[in-house]
Amino acid sequence: MAKRCNSMFNDLFLTPLLLAFCLASFFLIVIIKLFKNKKIFTKNDRNSLRHIHQAGVSRFGGIALILAFLITLLLDKNLVISNQLLGVFVASLAILVIGIFDDIWQLSWEKQLFFQAGVALFVFWVGIRLEYVTNPFGGIFLFANSFGYILNLILVVSWILLIINAMNWADGIDGVSGGISAIGALAIFFVSLRPEVNQPPIAIIAVALLGSIFAFIIFNFNPAKILAGTSGSVFMGFILAILALFAGAKIATTLLVLAVPIIDALWVIIGRLRVGGSIFKADQRHLHYRLRQLGWSQRKICIFYWFITAFIAVAALNFGAMGKVFVFLVVLLSMLLMYVSLGKKHLAI
Repeated sequence: MAKRCNSMFNDLFLTPLLLAFCLASFFLIVIIKLFKNKKIFTKNDRNSLRHIHQAGVSRFGGIALILAFLITLLLDKNLVISNQLLGVFVASLAILVIGIFDDIWQLSWEKQLFFQAGVALFVFWVGIRLEYVTNPFGGIFLFANSFGYILNLILVVSWILLIINAMNWADGIDGVSGGISAIGALAIFFVSLRPEVNQPPIAIIAVALLGSIFAFIIFNFNPAKILAGTSGSVFMGFILAILALFAGAKIATTLLVLAVPIIDALWVIIGRLRVGGSIFKADQRHLHYRLRQLGWSQRKICIFYWFITAFIAVAALNFGAMGKVFVFLVVLLSMLLMYVSLGKKHLAI
């Protein structure tokens, strides 16, 4: 019986994990060699206020991530390609194309936001929606009537836009966005296998993402040989947001695991609004840049983010609804105190 269970586990989850890892590794190696020293594709980061990577590093890591992920799922015999999953495939390919355009020609933030909203509306149209939201104080909120439909639409689009941009903005230090995304995918994997959720297909999707990201981290850890680019960072945020909607509406778990980049993104937005600037205008308000100015190395910042995110993920997987609320408030308060402390050291804002 034990051997049969192990064989089933390997077939369901280990196979897509390893396949995604091998495919992503192959694609990454090809891309690194193919675009090496080709300045039109490996130019220096376009905005020195947001990026500190050295010149000549390809921003096309997202190609490897997305292709490895999609091929792994298409080849998985245990996964049924539903209309919703097909919609995710189409949206992922759209993210790949638009991301490449942005990495080469730099699209305006208005065009990027318009595209992101279009992707969110598309996946809602194909049926990826919130069926309910758990009330931490007891009970659930359903979306059954016409008002619920409109509220559902607003929440789904807002959720996807929030996670996409939080992960995109976290992609300023080598390894940070990939590590956070990997931990998020792992947390969703465990959540989807719980008896009360019991969604093996979601676990398969999560490990396919995890395998792709593991390969990417090997090449993206400082000093990075390749960057995720817009396509990669947006894709990772998009899939995490979608998995949270798929996995029994486990929004709270994902929100908690991604608390650091989400709180950082909201803090930056508030800071930009206070000075009357655009919320999408690049600057160095983000926590990782402040730590960098404090003298931290990229590797130290990366490991710090990984450690905090992993700690939060363990809490998210072991605490109930009220426990999650408490942990989130602790993380929020801790980060606010950190921002205030760093601000007093006259770091750039």
